[in-house]
Amino acid sequence: MKTPSKEPESSSMTHEEEEEMLHDISKLQEQVQQMPRSQKLTEAKINGVEAKMNGMEAKMDNLKIDLNTNLKTGMADLKTDLTNFLQEILING
Repeated sequence: MKTPSKEPESSSMTHEEEEEMLHDISKLQEQVQQMPRSQKLTEAKINGVEAKMNGMEAKMDNLKIDLNTNLKTGMADLKTDLTNFLQEILING
């Protein structure tokens, strides 16, 4: 069974309306194409921020280690100084 072919309906759009519609379609296509670009840019910015945060965490870890080392060294030095001082008091009476 064949379906009867329809005659194309004549367009009721004016030339200006067609141009406007094509322009709108073009703008929409451009916006759609820019979406992935802006998403990639956003992802790159996020990755940059994450990298900076990781760097800051590493610096903080190093500072904690340095502080802990300095405190241990300082406490050991204080203990030695106090021991020496007490021995001196006991010896010199």
